[in-house]
Amino acid sequence: MTTLRIRRIGRADYEPTWRAMQAFTDQRDGATDDELWLVEHPPVFTQGQSGKAEHVLAPGDIPVIQVDRGGQVTYHGPGQIVAYPLVDLKRLGVGVRDFVHRIEEAIIRVLARYGVEGERVEGAPGIYVDGDKIASLGLRVRRACTFHGLAFNIDMDLEPFGRINPCGFAGLRVIRLRDLAEVEFGAVEDHLVEELAEQFGHDEVIDREGCAV
Repeated sequence: MTTLRIRRIGRADYEPTWRAMQAFTDQRDGATDDELWLVEHPPVFTQGQSGKAEHVLAPGDIPVIQVDRGGQVTYHGPGQIVAYPLVDLKRLGVGVRDFVHRIEEAIIRVLARYGVEGERVEGAPGIYVDGDKIASLGLRVRRACTFHGLAFNIDMDLEPFGRINPCGFAGLRVIRLRDLAEVEFGAVEDHLVEELAEQFGHDEVIDREGCAV
Protein backbone atom coordinates (compact mmCIF):
# COMPACT_ATOMS: atom_id res chain seq x y z
CA MET A 1 0.00 0.00 0.00
CA THR A 2 1.22 3.52 -0.82
CA THR A 3 0.18 6.37 1.46
CA LEU A 4 0.18 10.13 0.89
CA ARG A 5 0.15 12.26 4.04
CA ILE A 6 -1.05 15.86 3.72
CA ARG A 7 0.73 18.48 5.86
CA ARG A 8 -1.01 21.85 5.99
CA ILE A 9 1.80 24.01 7.29
CA GLY A 10 0.26 27.45 6.86
CA ARG A 11 2.48 30.56 6.79
CA ALA A 12 6.18 29.67 6.98
CA ASP A 13 9.49 31.22 5.93
CA TYR A 14 10.90 29.83 2.73
CA GLU A 15 14.42 28.79 3.71
CA PRO A 16 13.57 26.68 6.79
CA THR A 17 10.86 24.94 4.76
CA TRP A 18 13.31 24.24 1.94
CA ARG A 19 15.89 22.85 4.37
CA ALA A 20 13.23 20.66 5.97
CA MET A 21 12.34 19.26 2.52
CA GLN A 22 15.99 18.47 1.87
CA ALA A 23 16.32 16.74 5.25
CA PHE A 24 13.13 14.73 4.74
CA THR A 25 14.35 13.57 1.33
CA ASP A 26 17.84 12.69 2.56
CA GLN A 27 16.56 10.74 5.56
CA ARG A 28 13.69 8.85 3.96
CA ASP A 29 13.88 5.18 3.00
CA GLY A 30 11.69 2.68 1.19
CA ALA A 31 9.22 2.55 4.10
CA THR A 32 8.73 6.32 4.42
CA ASP A 33 5.27 7.53 3.46
CA ASP A 34 5.06 10.17 0.75
CA GLU A 35 3.92 13.62 1.86
CA LEU A 36 2.35 16.71 0.32
CA TRP A 37 3.23 19.95 2.10
CA LEU A 38 0.99 23.02 1.68
CA VAL A 39 2.39 26.39 2.67
CA GLU A 40 2.18 30.15 2.16
CA HIS A 41 5.52 31.96 2.17
CA PRO A 42 6.26 35.55 3.18
CA PRO A 43 7.56 37.57 0.19
CA VAL A 44 10.63 35.95 -1.38
CA PHE A 45 12.23 35.49 -4.77
CA THR A 46 13.76 32.07 -5.46
CA GLN A 47 16.30 31.50 -8.20
CA GLY A 48 16.63 28.00 -9.67
CA GLN A 49 19.86 26.20 -10.51
CA SER A 50 19.90 27.44 -14.11
CA GLY A 51 18.75 30.91 -13.13
CA LYS A 52 20.47 33.94 -14.62
CA ALA A 53 21.14 37.05 -12.56
CA GLU A 54 19.84 39.36 -15.29
CA HIS A 55 16.32 38.02 -14.75
CA VAL A 56 16.26 39.58 -11.27
CA LEU A 57 15.56 43.18 -12.25
CA ALA A 58 14.89 45.16 -9.07
CA PRO A 59 14.20 42.98 -6.00
CA GLY A 60 14.16 45.90 -3.60
CA ASP A 61 13.46 44.80 -0.05
CA ILE A 62 12.41 41.26 -1.01
CA PRO A 63 15.14 38.66 -0.43
CA VAL A 64 16.50 36.53 -3.28
CA ILE A 65 17.41 32.94 -2.39
CA GLN A 66 19.43 30.65 -4.65
CA VAL A 67 17.89 27.17 -4.46
CA ASP A 68 18.43 23.67 -5.81
CA ARG A 69 15.31 23.25 -7.96
CA GLY A 70 15.12 23.48 -11.70
CA GLY A 71 14.05 26.59 -13.55
CA GLN A 72 14.64 30.31 -13.29
CA VAL A 73 13.47 33.00 -10.87
CA THR A 74 9.97 33.18 -9.43
CA TYR A 75 8.16 34.93 -6.60
CA HIS A 76 6.34 33.52 -3.58
CA GLY A 77 4.08 35.53 -1.33
CA PRO A 78 0.92 35.46 0.81
CA GLY A 79 -2.18 34.48 -1.12
CA GLN A 80 -0.32 31.93 -3.22
CA ILE A 81 -0.72 28.18 -2.64
CA VAL A 82 2.67 26.51 -2.63
CA ALA A 83 2.50 22.71 -2.71
CA TYR A 84 5.53 20.50 -2.22
CA PRO A 85 5.06 16.83 -3.19
CA LEU A 86 7.66 14.66 -1.45
CA VAL A 87 7.11 11.51 -3.47
CA ASP A 88 9.06 8.33 -4.20
CA LEU A 89 8.62 8.06 -7.96
CA LYS A 90 10.19 4.62 -8.19
CA ARG A 91 7.73 3.17 -5.69
CA LEU A 92 4.79 4.71 -7.55
CA GLY A 93 6.19 3.58 -10.91
CA VAL A 94 6.05 7.10 -12.33
CA GLY A 95 8.68 8.90 -14.43
CA VAL A 96 9.65 12.53 -13.91
CA ARG A 97 7.99 13.79 -17.10
CA ASP A 98 4.76 11.95 -16.30
CA PHE A 99 4.83 13.29 -12.74
CA VAL A 100 5.16 16.87 -14.00
CA HIS A 101 2.27 16.24 -16.40
CA ARG A 102 0.12 14.97 -13.52
CA ILE A 103 0.84 18.05 -11.41
CA GLU A 104 -0.12 20.28 -14.31
CA GLU A 105 -3.27 18.25 -14.91
CA ALA A 106 -4.31 18.70 -11.28
CA ILE A 107 -4.03 22.49 -11.61
CA ILE A 108 -5.96 22.44 -14.89
CA ARG A 109 -8.75 20.48 -13.20
CA VAL A 110 -8.91 22.89 -10.26
CA LEU A 111 -9.21 25.82 -12.65
CA ALA A 112 -12.00 24.00 -14.51
CA ARG A 113 -14.01 23.87 -11.28
CA TYR A 114 -14.11 27.67 -11.46
CA GLY A 115 -14.94 27.82 -15.15
CA VAL A 116 -11.38 28.77 -16.13
CA GLU A 117 -9.55 26.99 -18.94
CA GLY A 118 -5.90 26.32 -18.07
CA GLU A 119 -3.37 25.17 -20.61
CA ARG A 120 0.20 24.00 -20.97
CA VAL A 121 2.77 25.85 -23.10
CA GLU A 122 5.45 23.79 -24.83
CA GLY A 123 8.89 24.43 -23.32
CA ALA A 124 7.54 26.56 -20.46
CA PRO A 125 6.47 24.42 -17.47
CA GLY A 126 3.48 25.65 -15.53
CA ILE A 127 -0.11 26.50 -16.35
CA TYR A 128 -1.36 29.44 -18.39
CA VAL A 129 -4.70 31.11 -19.10
CA ASP A 130 -4.86 32.81 -22.50
CA GLY A 131 -1.06 33.01 -22.46
CA ASP A 132 -0.80 34.50 -18.96
CA LYS A 133 0.87 32.44 -16.23
CA ILE A 134 -1.21 31.45 -13.22
CA ALA A 135 0.90 28.62 -11.79
CA SER A 136 4.61 27.80 -11.88
CA LEU A 137 6.41 24.52 -11.41
CA GLY A 138 9.94 23.57 -10.39
CA LEU A 139 11.10 20.20 -9.05
CA ARG A 140 14.22 18.54 -7.77
CA VAL A 141 14.61 14.76 -7.87
CA ARG A 142 17.13 13.01 -5.63
CA ARG A 143 17.38 9.21 -5.51
CA ALA A 144 14.08 9.07 -7.43
CA CYS A 145 12.36 11.17 -4.74
CA THR A 146 10.88 14.60 -5.47
CA PHE A 147 10.91 17.84 -3.55
CA HIS A 148 10.11 21.50 -4.34
CA GLY A 149 6.89 21.71 -6.36
CA LEU A 150 4.25 24.15 -7.58
CA ALA A 151 3.06 27.68 -6.87
CA PHE A 152 -0.55 28.60 -7.70
CA ASN A 153 -1.56 32.28 -7.66
CA ILE A 154 -4.90 32.64 -5.90
CA ASP A 155 -5.34 36.02 -4.15
CA MET A 156 -1.91 37.62 -3.92
CA ASP A 157 -0.19 40.92 -4.65
CA LEU A 158 1.24 40.50 -8.16
CA GLU A 159 3.42 43.64 -8.09
CA PRO A 160 6.65 41.79 -7.17
CA PHE A 161 6.46 39.78 -10.39
CA GLY A 162 7.21 43.08 -12.14
CA ARG A 163 10.60 43.14 -10.41
CA ILE A 164 11.74 39.99 -12.24
CA ASN A 165 11.47 38.25 -15.58
CA PRO A 166 9.14 35.50 -14.30
CA CYS A 167 10.60 32.07 -15.01
CA GLY A 168 13.17 33.78 -17.26
CA PHE A 169 10.64 35.28 -19.70
CA ALA A 170 10.80 39.05 -20.13
CA GLY A 171 7.35 40.59 -20.32
CA LEU A 172 5.50 37.47 -19.21
CA ARG A 173 2.19 38.48 -17.66
CA VAL A 174 1.36 36.78 -14.38
CA ILE A 175 -2.23 36.52 -13.17
CA ARG A 176 -4.22 35.28 -10.17
CA LEU A 177 -7.38 33.23 -9.90
CA ARG A 178 -9.22 35.90 -7.88
CA ASP A 179 -9.40 38.10 -10.98
CA LEU A 180 -11.01 35.32 -13.01
CA ALA A 181 -13.51 33.84 -10.57
CA GLU A 182 -14.98 34.21 -7.11
CA VAL A 183 -12.71 32.18 -4.85
CA GLU A 184 -11.97 31.37 -1.23
CA PHE A 185 -8.35 30.44 -0.54
CA GLY A 186 -9.02 27.44 1.71
CA ALA A 187 -11.53 25.95 -0.73
CA VAL A 188 -9.07 26.18 -3.60
CA GLU A 189 -6.44 24.51 -1.45
CA ASP A 190 -8.87 21.68 -0.68
CA HIS A 191 -9.63 21.23 -4.37
CA LEU A 192 -5.91 21.15 -5.19
CA VAL A 193 -5.28 18.47 -2.57
CA GLU A 194 -8.11 16.35 -4.01
CA GLU A 195 -6.87 16.68 -7.58
CA LEU A 196 -3.20 16.08 -6.76
CA ALA A 197 -4.08 13.02 -4.68
CA GLU A 198 -6.10 11.59 -7.55
CA GLN A 199 -3.33 12.28 -10.06
CA PHE A 200 -0.62 10.73 -7.89
CA GLY A 201 -2.62 7.53 -7.44
CA HIS A 202 -1.73 6.56 -3.87
CA ASP A 203 -3.77 3.78 -2.26
CA GLU A 204 -4.47 5.92 0.81
CA VAL A 205 -4.54 9.67 1.47
CA ILE A 206 -4.36 10.91 5.07
CA ASP A 207 -5.35 14.51 5.65
CA ARG A 208 -6.27 16.77 8.55
CA GLU A 209 -4.60 15.22 11.59
CA GLY A 210 -4.67 11.60 10.60
CA CYS A 211 -8.09 11.37 8.97
CA ALA A 212 -8.13 9.16 5.91
CA VAL A 213 -9.94 10.59 2.86
